This record gives sequence, C-alpha cells and structure tokens, in this order.
Amino acid sequence: MNARRVSTRILVGSAVLVLPLSLTALAPMASADTAEPFGPACASAPKDGAGSFDGMAEDPVATAASHNPELSTLVTAVKKAGLVDTLNNAEDITVFAPTNEAFAKIPKADLDKVLNDKARLTKILTYHVVGEQVAQDKLADGDFKTLEGSMLTTSGSGGTYKVNDAANIVCGDVRTSNATVHIIDTVLMPRS
Repeated sequence: MNARRVSTRILVGSAVLVLPLSLTALAPMASADTAEPFGPACASAPKDGAGSFDGMAEDPVATAASHNPELSTLVTAVKKAGLVDTLNNAEDITVFAPTNEAFAKIPKADLDKVLNDKARLTKILTYHVVGEQVAQDKLADGDFKTLEGSMLTTSGSGGTYKVNDAANIVCGDVRTSNATVHIIDTVLMPRS
C-alpha cells in the first residue's frame, strides 16, 4: 500500500522549509486525540445529551461531571471545596473521578466530617487531579504528581487498570473540553 505524501511548510526566519510527511506518520497523533472511553461502566453512559461522552467533551471538567448522575457526590464535594472554577479553568489535566458508590464505601459520619472540613476536603480532591493529560497508553505503569503534591501510581493492561493498587478504573479516557477523566470505584486518600 502506498502512503500518500503531504508537504508541510514551516516558516523559519525568512526561509521556508518543505518537509514531506506521510499520512501514516500522522495517524498516531489522530488516534491519541480520538481515544475511545474504555471499561465496564462506560456502557451505562447516556448515548446522547449533556451526560453522554459527546456532551461531556463540550464542557470543562467540573461542568461535565455535573451532567453525569454517577458523579453527583463528587460534584457536591467539589462545590463545597470551592474548586469548580479551579477545575473548569485548568488546562490539560486528568481527573480520577470517584463514583457515588466509591463515596458510599466511606462511613456516613466520616464522609460528613470530611465534607464539612474544607481544608481536608480540598487535600483529598486535589489528590485526584494530575496536572497533565494521562490517557490509557500511560496507565500501564505510571507515576504522576497530583495537584495536592503527592504521587499516585497506575498499573494494569488491556483495559483493566488500577490506581494506587486500590481503585479500579471503571470507565477511562472520558474527554471533557479541558481534561481526561478516569472514573474510579474507590476514593483515593493522600498520606497525612
């Protein structure tokens, strides 16, 4: 199969460089930008509307999460911590987003205590955010610095990934206008 050749012109000073590029060389860039969500919980996402993958891709991350009924506890926590604007205005971040069921694993009295302690809540929530785009291809054996300042790790393969050997990614590579979201089944706790 012959690859179609394309010339790209780059202006350097007053000279123009013409670089031949094959379309097959551009293919990996296109596929990285169009990665499909993966994981067992992705099947339950709405097929259309604001809570669908296409709908979420149009909004910044905190707004997009508010359209997903499985993330309502997370959205409440983000609002209580005053992080909506911070997350919506950040660029190229990754959010490991705990589901409502993940928050339900925390005893109610403990969860209520955290939700009413803004400093502790902020520490926990910012531990779920990485200051770079982390797509599926980086999850197999990753170490990432969180906005909270600590490190978190990812491991796995073939569509099955864990965060800190504690949380499963149940729906990953969900795109918003400013972030990659990996929905997880356990709330991550930073070390004190």
